[in-house]
Amino acid sequence: MPMRLTSSGRVLMILHQEHSTPGRFGRLLQARGHELDIRRPRFGDPLPETLRDHAGVIVFGGPMSVNDEDAWLRREIDWIGVPLKEEKPFLGICLGAQMLARHLGHRVRPHPQGRVEVGYYPIDPTEHGHRVCDCRFPNRVYQWHREGFDLPRGTTLLAKGKDFEAQAFRLGASAYGFQFHPEVTLAMMCLWSIRSAGRMAQPGAHPSHRHLQGWFRHDAAVARWSDAFLRAWLAAGPNRGPARHLLMKGGHSKE
Repeated sequence: MPMRLTSSGRVLMILHQEHSTPGRFGRLLQARGHELDIRRPRFGDPLPETLRDHAGVIVFGGPMSVNDEDAWLRREIDWIGVPLKEEKPFLGICLGAQMLARHLGHRVRPHPQGRVEVGYYPIDPTEHGHRVCDCRFPNRVYQWHREGFDLPRGTTLLAKGKDFEAQAFRLGASAYGFQFHPEVTLAMMCLWSIRSAGRMAQPGAHPSHRHLQGWFRHDAAVARWSDAFLRAWLAAGPNRGPARHLLMKGGHSKE
């Protein structure tokens, strides 16, 4: 489907580690003329009261759990009500998707058998997923997580997995949650594998050499899809889907 970018404004990028970057998504957006407004609320950066000066917002991942009780994390989960209420394009990746699920009133929890997804895993895109943009949804993606969630009520399933079923979903026209990491670069993948090598000893995780094999086999398809997705995401316009009736005072659903 042809898409036309409607705004060349700033995109808010919310990161959760001191030296983390927006990776591939940051580079693609900058190449399209967007300014990146990078903020780290974990380290005291304020989040805007309104997104009228932003084209959209991406909430990235992090090593913490969405179930932690840190005050900054609770505030950030509640803040997600701002882009949803203003119907701005929103994307949550991994922890960001889990934050969106929690904001909508759903539990995020570990796998019942303690399994994790660390490496490249197959997913099963739905027909809704394939229609998100003019490039078919990838069927093998990079993962780095130990918790997941059921499909939030009122959302559309875009891709499902085996151990963690809800891999991608959409709320309304332009709010998305991805459990996987399409933004990851080769440098990021190598850094994660070195700094958190212990993750690869957990049930279900892949050893580091399979991460590299997966990159060379599958990343080209993910890169093409990422470029097409970002074009469609920012061109989607106001969110006219079910976001409004899921919100109540305080930012959570009535479920």
